Amino acid sequence: MTTPQQVKPTRRQLEYQEWEFGLFLHFGLRTFYEGYIDFDERPMSPSTFNPINLDCEQWIRTAKEAGMKYAVLTAKHHDGFSNWPSKYTDFSVSYSSWKNGQGDVVREFVDACRKYDIKPGLYYSPYDGSADFYNQDAQAYDDYFVNQITELLTNYGEINILWFDGCGSEGHKYDWKRIIGEIRTLQPNILIFNMADPDFRWIGNEDGIAQVPCWNVVDSTELSILTDNKEQLSEPLWLPAECDVQLRCNWFFSDRDEHTVKSCEELMGLYYHSVGRGANLLLNIGPNRQGLLPEKDTKRLLEFGAEISNRFDNPIASLGQCEAKDGKWIYQTQDPHLLDHVVIHEDLKNGERVRSFKIKIISAKSHRPCTVHEGRNIGHKAIIRLPAVKVRGVILEITSSVGEPEIRDLSFYHLDK
Repeated sequence: MTTPQQVKPTRRQLEYQEWEFGLFLHFGLRTFYEGYIDFDERPMSPSTFNPINLDCEQWIRTAKEAGMKYAVLTAKHHDGFSNWPSKYTDFSVSYSSWKNGQGDVVREFVDACRKYDIKPGLYYSPYDGSADFYNQDAQAYDDYFVNQITELLTNYGEINILWFDGCGSEGHKYDWKRIIGEIRTLQPNILIFNMADPDFRWIGNEDGIAQVPCWNVVDSTELSILTDNKEQLSEPLWLPAECDVQLRCNWFFSDRDEHTVKSCEELMGLYYHSVGRGANLLLNIGPNRQGLLPEKDTKRLLEFGAEISNRFDNPIASLGQCEAKDGKWIYQTQDPHLLDHVVIHEDLKNGERVRSFKIKIISAKSHRPCTVHEGRNIGHKAIIRLPAVKVRGVILEITSSVGEPEIRDLSFYHLDK
């Protein structure tokens, strides 16, 4: 049995962890049915889908300006509506009034991502409420599954993420060996979210919060918000975590919930609880019935991105000003200054080695080291937030590790200026 200490990430997994912050886009036929919820039994007609001002460039340009690196669009949600002209269903954009049935949301989304250098990802719900054979003929549904995935992974160039939502699939048996085989053959570099043969995992809640500690190596994954059951893995795997969360209280657009748009203060808290704990943050906005990100949501996302940049783009000092010695990284300054944040990146190429660490300050008056924080994992990034304190230096001390610890970056900040 492989031990967690031996597990290393792939190059693609390390790239994914560098992306850190992405835009989730829930958009589809449900957008045009106010109050429609998951597994709603109300019938929907594809003819109702008509985002007459659809502008995927507005979506992705906003994401880019906010500092996001990737975006994930609901190509098909639980209701089964296909946001592309799939040949295998009459429940798709081809049967809508939008562009006389000639439109393709997936195409416009992917093209926008390429224009703005944002990594495109596609959400695909394995469960499909529009397929009456879903629970009647497993073989026929697997055929349908493979056929639709083949369309998505053949017709739009490189797709970086295939996001499988386990909601609705509890207890259903898919021919994952066949499905994953097709996916990996069509796009060997694709990153699969959470199910079957995952490359990264769901954090286990829809609140945007990673637990402490948040290790990269796990022996199980969380399947769905509808169950506490976990999927046990045959061996420990490197599966970095992603935290998904709504900007409003709904995934899809509603004209009744604008008042629930999260404040910048709350969003920064979620940033600390996700990216600051080594996970990625996938923040959802539901484009409106015109096909645009709503004005208030757009403004708040840009405010959030600007605040992240304002806080972390200009450190007082970084790794180049530190001396590495005996498992310690030591920063010293002639002129004492206030400190309230320390940001650490572990070098993960050879695995996650740090098991615990301390942050010590060298006090301004007494010049004595004093421990102000003790932590466990560092992982891709650890943001340590401290009450402001005047320092003559900072010491990162690795107190427990598996093998020689490797620190890729270390930076110091005073943000409450």
